[in-house]
Amino acid sequence: MLMVGAKSGTWIYPFICFFFLLASLEVDAYDVPMTLLHSAVAKGAVCLDGSPPAYHFSPGSGSGANNWLVHMEGGGWCRNVEECLERKNNFRGSSNHMTPLSFSGILGNSKKSNPDFYNWNRVKIRYCDGSSFTGDIERVDPATNLHYRGARVWLAIMEDLLLKGMNKAENALLSGCSAGGLASILHCDKFHSLLPASAKVKCFSDAGYFIDGKDISGTTSVRSLYNDVVNLHGSGKNLPSSCTSRLSPSMCFFPQNVVPKMSTPLFILNAAYDAWQIKNTLAPSSADPRKSWNACKLNIKSCSSDQLEKMQDFRSEFLRALPASGNSSTGMFIISCYAHCQSGSQDTWLGADSPMIDKMPIAKAVGDWFYGRSVVRKIDCPYPCNSSCRNRVYE
Repeated sequence: MLMVGAKSGTWIYPFICFFFLLASLEVDAYDVPMTLLHSAVAKGAVCLDGSPPAYHFSPGSGSGANNWLVHMEGGGWCRNVEECLERKNNFRGSSNHMTPLSFSGILGNSKKSNPDFYNWNRVKIRYCDGSSFTGDIERVDPATNLHYRGARVWLAIMEDLLLKGMNKAENALLSGCSAGGLASILHCDKFHSLLPASAKVKCFSDAGYFIDGKDISGTTSVRSLYNDVVNLHGSGKNLPSSCTSRLSPSMCFFPQNVVPKMSTPLFILNAAYDAWQIKNTLAPSSADPRKSWNACKLNIKSCSSDQLEKMQDFRSEFLRALPASGNSSTGMFIISCYAHCQSGSQDTWLGADSPMIDKMPIAKAVGDWFYGRSVVRKIDCPYPCNSSCRNRVYE
């Protein structure tokens, strides 16, 4: 029997109560081991530095044992040799620098916090190629030792997952955030073709709907970014032919030119004032030499009335770039927050005060769409109407 004196008990008993309170709480984030795919190296499917690709896998159970959610990590792009060399020295370009990570949000394992996908096979593919998994150039320059092999990485991991049971999938969802969200669009129909004909297969893009928008100077400077990425990585042959047969390959990095010809159902989750696009498409440093937008880009509450007006114009441009409303298989949740990526964090995916449109949180919108419980096409009113927004403040 544990004997505790009166004096010591004054602090031990509250500690014990606190310990049991923590033990009783559902854990919304949990660590998942990383798999290094060494067998992919022989196929030339490697990160920028030549290291093996990696992913994290949490097996499904019960009713979700034959369901698969494959999520691709984001992290921008490298458009020239210098930027790609920089990535070789961190986890954006080398699995040697990758550290463990936790699953939460759409990848979470709690029925309460992730009711539609909690017991699925859940996978997170690490992003180490800088091309949204589209690059494939055979030659490696010995001076840089850079490998542009993103498309090979994607296919090698898919083949490994098929061997792990994805070839028996009954339901499957290809998802991603940011550059990974773009990849979920670019690889969507290919993903569908790899799975059983009887499977229900859909795709989900979080903050990956990058538009061919004008910057504050009136030019479409973002086009040069994608043109550089596509040319450097040799991406053209791995982009959807339904687009490249009509347009130049770099224009097929813009979802608005790809989605109308897709055959697989897609859900688009995006902030109408996407933080990355405001900072890099609307007000890139090249169009703002005086840095008058710096404070605004860090915190939307610091924007002037003129800047807010330009952001409202960007929202209008973004909405015009969305697919037409005639296709009921396309789901949407376009929220008027200043944010970027909202499905991977529990507080924005599904929580007591998570962002909502018409009282519907993101998790319910995506689940209802996937299972066909309702047609979901939510487009929010303009900023600052939505008080549930978790507007990001960048430092």
